[in-house]
Amino acid sequence: MPEHTIADFKRLLADQPDAAILAAAAADDRKGVQQAYQRYLKQLAKQEALQTRFDQHMQLERDFWADGGQYVAGIDEVGRGPLAGPVVTAAVVLNRDFNLVEVNDSKQLTAKKRAELMPKILEQAVSVSLGVADAQQIDQLNIYEATRVAMAQAVTNLTVAPTLLLVDAMQIPVPIKQTRLIKGDAKSASISAASIVAKVARDHLMAMYDQVYPGYDFADNMGYGTAKHLAGLQTLGITPIHRHSFSPVQDAEKR
Repeated sequence: MPEHTIADFKRLLADQPDAAILAAAAADDRKGVQQAYQRYLKQLAKQEALQTRFDQHMQLERDFWADGGQYVAGIDEVGRGPLAGPVVTAAVVLNRDFNLVEVNDSKQLTAKKRAELMPKILEQAVSVSLGVADAQQIDQLNIYEATRVAMAQAVTNLTVAPTLLLVDAMQIPVPIKQTRLIKGDAKSASISAASIVAKVARDHLMAMYDQVYPGYDFADNMGYGTAKHLAGLQTLGITPIHRHSFSPVQDAEKR
């Protein structure tokens, strides 16, 4: 009679099995054991891939720390393209022990995963801050300059003073050394964390705006020019959070 039942193996393989359990599972020819063992191997490969990617994304930060630096901030933005709502930026300074291997470019994560990671980032980071430029600022400055202002605000709001900024393809108007990265949210863990924070914050804000200004589907489209949003513009007109400098909104004003 086998030492472990199939149920035993399923439980043991799901809870950091030791070498003896792995060897026993690999040698056991029962179908249920082999299915549990293959699930374990697949999950292990997934975790190893996540760890490898995470280590690659932490390289810039680790190089900075190895050179004697203390605080490096990653900065990212969300909301440059929508017709309504603010552009939201985030700055994140990570701890050297930061270990959230699932942190990645927010666009590569589901809303559920972003929501799960957000409080963990806030807990592990040295400092996290937001910057916001509303629709009026965007209309006054243009979206690029408004984003730069919001990024500077996020950096200024940090509770520590970074000596290096890792920025996703922009230059921030602050007197701090900056490394500009194309698609930085897929190259730096700090920028990835900032992209998650900014995305979750802006999505929550747009969900609240959906309650204030119903009929535009803001909770689902986050202000982007979807068919439902454009239909709302046609039937309901322009709200105070719409960007008048964006052409679909201008078209709605002319009607």
